[in-house]
Amino acid sequence: MKRIITYGTFDLLHYGHINLLKRAKELGDYLVVGLSTDEFNLNEKNKKCYFSYEQRKQLLESIRYVDLVIPEEGWNQKLTDVDLYQIDTFVIGDD
Repeated sequence: MKRIITYGTFDLLHYGHINLLKRAKELGDYLVVGLSTDEFNLNEKNKKCYFSYEQRKQLLESIRYVDLVIPEEGWNQKLTDVDLYQIDTFVIGDD
């Protein structure tokens, strides 16, 4: 099984987000999405989200391309997530 991971805030979900998730899923069998927590967005990215983490998580979980949503709580987490979730491919959007 080929595992893919991507990260983002996914606030005000739009066509670009869906397209990213679709293309990521096409690269493998299992897509993990690291979703930035409200605290991480506010403290590290200086972003205030319209939707809460739980609302954004619920939206992502309803998308057929997404197999698992995990909280992203810091920049360095990506390094450990690749090992923890046995990731084969890391996908990032063009922004």
